[in-house]
Amino acid sequence: MFAIRYWSVVILIAAAAVGFFVWSTTGTGGRFDFKLGLDLSGGTHLVYKADTSKIDAIDIPDSLASLREVVERRVNAFGVGEPLVQTEQGGALGGGEHRLVVELPGITDVDEAVRLIGETPVLEFKLVREGIDPTVYDTASSTNASVFADTGLTGQYLSRATLQFGNGQGALATAPVIRVDFNPEGARLFGTITTANTGRLLAIFLDGKLLSAPVIQTPITDGTAIISGGSFTAETAREMVRNLNLGALPVPIVLASTETIGATLGDEALRAGVVAGIAGFVLLSLFMIAWYRLPGVVAVVSLFIYVLMMLALFKLIPVVLTAAGIAGFILSVGLAVDANVLIAERIKEELAAGKRTEPAIREGFARAWLAIRDSNVAHIIAALILFWFGTSLIKGFALVFGLGVIVSMLSAITISRTFLLALGVDADKPVWHFLMRSGLRK
Repeated sequence: MFAIRYWSVVILIAAAAVGFFVWSTTGTGGRFDFKLGLDLSGGTHLVYKADTSKIDAIDIPDSLASLREVVERRVNAFGVGEPLVQTEQGGALGGGEHRLVVELPGITDVDEAVRLIGETPVLEFKLVREGIDPTVYDTASSTNASVFADTGLTGQYLSRATLQFGNGQGALATAPVIRVDFNPEGARLFGTITTANTGRLLAIFLDGKLLSAPVIQTPITDGTAIISGGSFTAETAREMVRNLNLGALPVPIVLASTETIGATLGDEALRAGVVAGIAGFVLLSLFMIAWYRLPGVVAVVSLFIYVLMMLALFKLIPVVLTAAGIAGFILSVGLAVDANVLIAERIKEELAAGKRTEPAIREGFARAWLAIRDSNVAHIIAALILFWFGTSLIKGFALVFGLGVIVSMLSAITISRTFLLALGVDADKPVWHFLMRSGLRK
């Protein structure tokens, strides 16, 4: 008896602490404030086509992962808050073109958003074929396979870039140059290329523009390359170094579509979602209390604690909330009520069979658990399937819905059970007898 009441008090104190955490960290803009998706906060949605035609099929996943990391680092460097950068493949079975999806909350200037992504340079090293003069290459045309041969060495293998001065004689003695250091894999590849092609020209491209084509004098195995260009000034070279360090794109991308969502539209969507959630909670609470009396009150208190737990998890994980995610949350609240209805109905059947209140509560929970478990497992499986195969919009719904189902199942079999057992101890006293049994009448 004492233990049940003790745990009831502990749960209430913990719920109060969680509620204070949610309230005190909301609207502060700090680490634990709610993270809103593009459709709620406003911003820009960009979709790029990724050109993977020159990448071996086995290397495409790693290249796309590098592309995502590079672009994410790029937009973060410009102070974009909570950007969402992800790659996906079109087609019903994932057999279509590869795409890069970039969402920039708070950035409503499409031209500015495109500039943030497009300024990132693509670094490529290509061998000049024997007997070819690379200076006659037309940079306005597409890469001519008869002039240059791909080596597979790109910005994907870049470790860092630094600005140096001096790489020659006379006027070039103080000219700005860019030193590129490769990561271990890039250094190995660069060493293989220079060892096997000593005496040949190695062309260096940035964003498809031929910068230089130095002769490979000796094998270079230390993973270092020098990029020099006659048009380099100290300022342009410094800017190029900055862009390279922010990330050279390992895969070429072309802008396919843009979409801008205004802050006003996002505020309206957020307000509508909050109003729908509050209205749904109030109506469910009134129904539970009117139909089940004291057990209904217990269900409402448990439901309120469940909501606080979910809001705290949104802040701690953190979950980026979208309109679809809010819909998933509201749906999970309905499932949490459904579990309490099952419990109340099973307890009612036990009371109708003549059992005392406390044994009826324990047996009712035991009987309701099987149905609660099976239904929630089915919902969790559905959420996993939606998250695995769905687009970014569906993933947001599936994540919040699945998380809500798990938390609601735990709250129903722990919080509701503890409160009902704590009240069931005194259920044979007149006032509790009336409230408990009239609310669970046959």
